[in-house]
Order: sequence, then C-alpha cells, then structure tokens
Amino acid sequence: MKPDQQHIDNWLHARKAQRQYRNPAELLVGLQAGSRAALSAAITLIESENLQDQLLANTLLSDCKKVAKTAKRIGITGVPGVGKSTFIESFGLELIQKGLKIAVLAIDPSSSVSGGSILGDKTRMEQLSQEMAVFIRPSAAGKTLGGVAKNTREAILLCETAGYDVVIVETVGVGQSETVVHGMVDYFLLLMLAGAGDELQGMKRGIMELADTVIINKADGANEAAAKNARSQYESALHIFAQRPDAWRVPVLCASGLNGQGLPEIWQQIEKFFAHMETGGHLHTKRTQQEVQLFEQLIEETLRQQFLTDTTKQSQYLDLKSKLLQGELMAYEAMALLFH
Repeated sequence: MKPDQQHIDNWLHARKAQRQYRNPAELLVGLQAGSRAALSAAITLIESENLQDQLLANTLLSDCKKVAKTAKRIGITGVPGVGKSTFIESFGLELIQKGLKIAVLAIDPSSSVSGGSILGDKTRMEQLSQEMAVFIRPSAAGKTLGGVAKNTREAILLCETAGYDVVIVETVGVGQSETVVHGMVDYFLLLMLAGAGDELQGMKRGIMELADTVIINKADGANEAAAKNARSQYESALHIFAQRPDAWRVPVLCASGLNGQGLPEIWQQIEKFFAHMETGGHLHTKRTQQEVQLFEQLIEETLRQQFLTDTTKQSQYLDLKSKLLQGELMAYEAMALLFH
C-alpha cells in the first residue's frame, strides 16, 4: 500500500531531526539554547563507539570548550544504600528554589555477567526529573573503574555548554578507585551512614582524604542521635590527616535526604569551598591538573585501542588468552611473548 503524504512528511521530519542531532554545529546551537533534546543527543553522540561519530564528537567538544560557562562540578559518592538518589533529589529541589539549573549525571552499575544496567535513576528521582530546570542522564558504568561512565568528563562539558549552574555526578559507590571521580569534579561529597558498624574501623582512609565534605546521611528519626555521634567520631578522625595543599578544612555535617534537614547548610559549605578555592587560585590549578590526568588517560585508551585493532597483535592476544584460560601460561609469560 502506498504511504500517504502525512507518513512521508513524518518520516522526512524524523530523518531531518536525526541529521540535525549528528551535526556538531547544529548541536552546539541547540546546546547554547538550553535544549534538553540537544543535550541528550550530544551525550549519545560522545558515547558512541562508531569512528565517524567519534570524529563528530571531537569537533563538538572542541567547539564547546570555547563557549562553555563554568559550572560547579560536584561529585557525590557513598556505599550502596547510603541514600544517594534520595539525597540528590532533595538537594536538587533545594537548589532549584535558589534559581539554579541542575544537571545530574547518574551512573548505574553494569552487570559483570551480562554487561547490562538498570538505568533507573529517573524513577528514583521522580519529582526532580519533572522540573524544567533539571536534566538527568543515567549512564551505564560499564567496565570503568570508580563507577564512572567512560565519557562522564565530556558530558560535564556539554552540560556546562547548555548553561547548567551545577553538574552533579552520582557514582556507583562500589569502592573502586574513587580517585576517578575526584579527578573530574571540583567538589567531592562523601555520604556516610551511622549505626552501620564501627565507623572508624570501616572508614577507607584513601576516600576520606579525597572528600571535601563528609555527610552523615539519614540523620532523622531514631537515627538522629547515632548520626551526631558518628559526626563527632569523623571530625576527630579527620584531625589526624595532614593539612591539604589547598588549606581547606573538611567539615562533617549531618543531613537527611528524606526530610531535607541540613541541606541549606551543605550548600553554604559548598559556596564557602568555591570562594576559598577561587581566592587562592586552587580551583584553576585543580582543573588544569585534571586536564593532564585526562590527557594521560586518553593516551592509555588510544594505545590500547590501536593495539587491539592491529590484526597480528589481536590474533596473538586471543591465542595467549586461550592458553591462559587453559592454564598453559602465566600472565607475565604471556606478556613477554606478546611484546617479544
């Protein structure tokens, strides 16, 4: 049956929109206009592993770098069950009341078996996701350490180009190399729980040393007294750490993502932190150091990609991997053979 003109027009419109959202120049216009559709399409483009898409994405990112505004980049981490999504929803609603535009890059863990991810953050932040001043983008962590999607850094830049004042990166919180998160945000917020065992014994010193503020979450109801006790313990523990190069004293606060208690004080601390960092020139230094870290990371990724696209090396790699699985070789022996 011959399609009617309406179906043809609809198809042409869809094709035009598809081409528009693969054109770096038109995507940039959409981003600067604050289009959430353009932002979603731009993030999809940078996440693509297609070579042509990667070239288009590089052009877009280069253009964005020239025009993007500076947003407050905030990383929020904590063990699963600490209440990150509830906290972010309440905190985001608090910031909207102050007239700020909020972007949330929520990273969901990927299954080590199937590689799949639930990507359910929009359902967990139902009220926040309905706000026009908010953009929420769930992405799968994949195989990246630290619970961060591969292109999170680039997504932050796209959000800044789209005019968002605050970009929040919610991590998986699986305890894997949280330095990855710290290396892409300005402010690192660590959520902790009280009453979940011996707080100080369970404290990971490496993560604590990265935190710019420690929050004892779920400090409400019967748990409020325990939260205040945990706060005192963490404050005492932080005193044993060496003074930071930026001279920032890490505060420990109690808050409740459920009823909003303590959220205004957290924002006050964040503003105080940025004022401190900008006055001493520490924020500029931190961001330039992060660019160097990104450069080194890109070198590693590019070399690995080039290595695996070499058909001879790839064949050797697969052969050696098979021998490793059969127990015929040890890892260091395989490496010696591969680079012999």
